[in-house]
Amino acid sequence: MTNNVDEIVFKIAKGFNRVFSDLKGFYVFGIHSDGKLHEDEDIELVALFDVEDKAKREQIWPIIGKIETEMNVGIDLYPYTDKQFQDDEEIYEEATKHGILYDNKGIRK
Repeated sequence: MTNNVDEIVFKIAKGFNRVFSDLKGFYVFGIHSDGKLHEDEDIELVALFDVEDKAKREQIWPIIGKIETEMNVGIDLYPYTDKQFQDDEEIYEEATKHGILYDNKGIRK
């Protein structure tokens, strides 16, 4: 198991960028917002896209499942557009105030 969240977000970004051209970035929030992995706790992650729909979700989940297996982690991913993200007030507040922001290449800002 890796010892930090940055490596996992980078791996997700790499996988998403192979398939999607509209990835805007990520927020890691919750217990992992300290940048460290916590055993038996899923990584809570927002992925921001220009478009979010059923077709995209069908492509996202195999990528996430592969990374979960390879890295021995659990990932709770929330794929959103900017508007959907802002409309989910609870997650938006937590992620933007206390989370870690990453760009579309998976690099911490």
